[in-house]
Amino acid sequence: MMRALFAVGSALALASCATLPQPEETLDTLAQDYVALQLAIGEKEAGYIDAYYGPEELRERSVVELSEKGLPQLEILTAALRKRVERYSDDGVEGTSIDERRARFLVAQLTAAYTRLQMMQGAELSFVEEAQGLFGVTPDLPPLESFDATIANIEKLVPGTEENDGPLWQRLDTYRNRFNIPADRLKAVFDASIAECKRRTLAHIAMPASESFTLAFVTDKPWSGYNYYQGQYASKIEVNTDLPIRLDRAVDLGCHEGYPGHHAFNALLEKNLVNDRGWTEFSVYPLYSPQSLIAEGSANYGIRLALSEEEQTAFESEVLAPLAGLPADDLAQYAALKRALVNLGPARYTIASAYLAGEISTEEATALLQKYQLLSPERAAQSLRFTDTYRSYIINYGLGRDMVRDWIERSAPDEATRWDRMERLLSEPSLPGDQVE
Repeated sequence: MMRALFAVGSALALASCATLPQPEETLDTLAQDYVALQLAIGEKEAGYIDAYYGPEELRERSVVELSEKGLPQLEILTAALRKRVERYSDDGVEGTSIDERRARFLVAQLTAAYTRLQMMQGAELSFVEEAQGLFGVTPDLPPLESFDATIANIEKLVPGTEENDGPLWQRLDTYRNRFNIPADRLKAVFDASIAECKRRTLAHIAMPASESFTLAFVTDKPWSGYNYYQGQYASKIEVNTDLPIRLDRAVDLGCHEGYPGHHAFNALLEKNLVNDRGWTEFSVYPLYSPQSLIAEGSANYGIRLALSEEEQTAFESEVLAPLAGLPADDLAQYAALKRALVNLGPARYTIASAYLAGEISTEEATALLQKYQLLSPERAAQSLRFTDTYRSYIINYGLGRDMVRDWIERSAPDEATRWDRMERLLSEPSLPGDQVE
């Protein structure tokens, strides 16, 4: 089980002069310490730093001052820096100033860094403890049998026929494979999808004039899509083609990885916080942190913000299906099926929790993913590969989306207000559960 956060590290750190206020210490100087520390942790674990586009001298400082320190020393430094930053934060209630929210953001990010350092040293955390420490939320792990009614409803949408009478996951896979995009048409379909997501986003959110992205199709990845933010308002978007890509994924990934998703999120943070405010801490993005719940949650919510289900179906029917050379009939039923499948999302957390704890085998996890996520064996294997790589990170997609949606849509706002709240979320130091008014 997890040690109480900071119980050991803080005790050591409190005995160190590192916890004492430094001469003329400000949030700006603490932010520089934060960046150097995060970069040093990133040297210990590949993939820990998702993006960095800040001053080169901070990268050099992390190498010169911190590169030779071991994980226990970095753990102590993280606890000490968190203690120093806490002096600038409040108790987290609604109505705090932007500077207090900035400090709370740093505290939350350092809590995540401390948790990750513990994990890197072999600490055994439960799925829920890991999610709490890294992402600042407590996911529910519903019993799998609670999804039986949803699966029964999906059975009605894809009944067995003489031609397609296998288990539900197989019938569903056969049905959905009708909408696989031919490999030679992927670029045209994705170009059109991202352009539409961008057009709709720019109608509500002003992006930096020089923003841009490149698109590449890759293989042998544990994810379906990834945005590598490069700084200077530029992204490299990659789409994994290990498995066939279905028509609806073009819009989903176009919005999620592009607009108003990851590309927009990172570009707005860079412009509004790094460049306009001079907040250096936002030039580094540690993947295992509360920032990821906001990033993934807003990116997934952004799909439906940009296009309603009806608008997406119409766009796929009128534009994407012809580009892909696919039939446009049944796309409305396909959308209804997709909507029903969303309700199975939390089952993945329950399965991942048992799998990561060693309570079920790979074979058992695969069987459960086929039953409760209705995945083919190939897609179940890819899902487990993602879980092996990123562990509790999976909660950020569904739980993050729900939290972002609940905040943006509270009090049933009109479309303009929803977009305004989305822009604020993407442009301010936001944390899970923040009430930003």
